[in-house]
Amino acid sequence: MALQFSFTKYENEALPDFRKKLNLAESTEDVINFFVHAVMELLESIFRDKIDFNYEDFTLILDHEPHYMVSRRIFSSKEFMSVWHNSDLPRVIGRFAKSAVSRYNRLEKYSEKTDTKIRK
Repeated sequence: MALQFSFTKYENEALPDFRKKLNLAESTEDVINFFVHAVMELLESIFRDKIDFNYEDFTLILDHEPHYMVSRRIFSSKEFMSVWHNSDLPRVIGRFAKSAVSRYNRLEKYSEKTDTKIRK
């Protein structure tokens, strides 16, 4: 059996701040920004400057799971791929993405209700 690494500790450290930011999000754009920055911070704490992460490397996907996409540039890194395939990192990022999509959908629904009330 292959050695598996767990990054739940890193997730638990980042999660309270991420949830707080999601709760304070006023727009769907805020949700996307908070998600990308949380993932970048998580990965930077894991890889410690071994890989350079950029905002454009991560995308929140609303209409299908796993609700996120990582750029080909990041996947081309051997170090990243080794960790990706031998850890719970995909599930950790997936949980961040699921929370972000949930908040995004709530804000979008609330925005539609507000627009309807204003028009009446």
